[in-house]
Amino acid sequence: MSVLLYGDINKNNFATLLKKYQLEIIDSADNEDIPGSFWGDEEAGLIGNKLYLRDDTPVHSALHEGCHFICMDQQRRSGLHTDAGGGYDEENGVCYLQILLSGYVEEMGRQRMFDDMDEWGYSFRLGSAKKWFEKDADDALQWLQTFNLLNEDKQPNWQVRK
Repeated sequence: MSVLLYGDINKNNFATLLKKYQLEIIDSADNEDIPGSFWGDEEAGLIGNKLYLRDDTPVHSALHEGCHFICMDQQRRSGLHTDAGGGYDEENGVCYLQILLSGYVEEMGRQRMFDDMDEWGYSFRLGSAKKWFEKDADDALQWLQTFNLLNEDKQPNWQVRK
């Protein structure tokens, strides 16, 4: 199975989703290095509030890097270039939020995000993204709610961490 790629989704809808968080998508040319990519190859890049993507960038990568921007504090966000950093709790919050936001990407949805995360190699104690999200992610949910990124109904508040 191959993961869902940015070139296979409605780019305007995706840009509108991320614009709610003041993120701007910059399309990179095929076969050129993606600026700000921590992992290299086709993985998403992040510099300031700009998310760099190519058509072969996995959607899970785009959402993951976008969620790093959303979840980091303003001080780190102001100097953001390539390495989003953050600790264990923030990384879990990023993974949880990317799963939630996948539900707003018509071509993806939550189950496809679970599958793509597993395919790429995200590592969770319970062995899969879905099991983690459903049975072991209370700390990630609490972290997101503490920073007012999700409301009490576990839905996005459409704002970045202050």
